[in-house]
Amino acid sequence: MIDRRPFAALGGADHGWLKARHHFSFANYYDPRKMGWGALRVWNDDEIQPQSGFPPHPHADMEIITYVREGAITHKDSLGNTGRTGAGDVQVMSAGSGVRHAEYNLEADKTTLFQIWIEPAARGGQPYWGAKPFPKDDRSGRFTPLASGYAEDKDVALPIRAEARVLGATLKAGEATEYAPDPARHLYLVSAKGSVEVNGVRLDPRDGAAVTGESALSITAIDDAELVLVDAA
Repeated sequence: MIDRRPFAALGGADHGWLKARHHFSFANYYDPRKMGWGALRVWNDDEIQPQSGFPPHPHADMEIITYVREGAITHKDSLGNTGRTGAGDVQVMSAGSGVRHAEYNLEADKTTLFQIWIEPAARGGQPYWGAKPFPKDDRSGRFTPLASGYAEDKDVALPIRAEARVLGATLKAGEATEYAPDPARHLYLVSAKGSVEVNGVRLDPRDGAAVTGESALSITAIDDAELVLVDAA
């Protein structure tokens, strides 16, 4: 099953400094049919204006992955971590037993990003933050783990405490790639840029596709495309 979630139909809010679209119920947007997808709980498509951002606030028991599409985000937290994550790169905050953090766009132009929350395999634990550059050439034509809860990915991906992977790929127009999931898993695919076909289903930029029961995904780029995929329990 591939359930297309058109970008234009997503919930959202415009706070002036923040324009947000929600693939799942979040904050003041509530849809009982979209409370998550397996362990994937949140996928927000955020546009943050210059010199603004999210002031310090707490989290616990959630794996929070930020994929920056344009601009950069600057992170500060109660653990003493500070870092700037730029376009195409990823940061992970494993909230564990509890942490406070702030996320600011300190750039001269807007920042756009995907904010992805995945439920952890177990509650508690020491909070953690990390960031890593992911050159697009390394994921050209194939999916590469960006964040992962699996030991076999530890040398390439940022760690999360969940039975899940966040993967990225870039495709040139006309290029195709394959992904072979466990049909019992819950996959969610978004094209950050460009249109693609997934097993014959067209996704335009920033559309979502909720996938389960599929043993193979064949993805063909209609335009140059940048893809983000979550594969969760």
